[in-house]
Amino acid sequence: MAKQQLQSGKREKRRSSTAGGAKSAGHALSTRALEPASLELDRIIHERLRLGILSALAVNTSLTFNDLKKLLNTSDGNLSVHARKLEEAEYISCEKTFEGRMPKTEYRMTAAGRRALERYLDEMEALIRTTRKTQR
Repeated sequence: MAKQQLQSGKREKRRSSTAGGAKSAGHALSTRALEPASLELDRIIHERLRLGILSALAVNTSLTFNDLKKLLNTSDGNLSVHARKLEEAEYISCEKTFEGRMPKTEYRMTAAGRRALERYLDEMEALIRTTRKTQR
């Protein structure tokens, strides 16, 4: 039991020294350097596939499920899950129809999605500018 407590204490000490408690010069510099940018990146968009969906829809009026699947080189299930997240956030709209007997799912970016993507891109650009300034 004493051995478990000792190991647990070591784990806690390791965690506290790496999580937020670090006061090295490098950590202080990186935190200060990033302060000008809001660092409030939209967690819904900040995922590779969801960013890809929004980017594709930003330059196309609409895209079908199959178009997106091919463009993003992903599986049906993966695309479906990520598209649904964007739908729930009201960043994209989804219209399901039939062409003959074949189902057709078509996606469009909403005004809210366009604003969210613009905000996200602005935040990323600010973060990139800040990072490049501190590297010089």
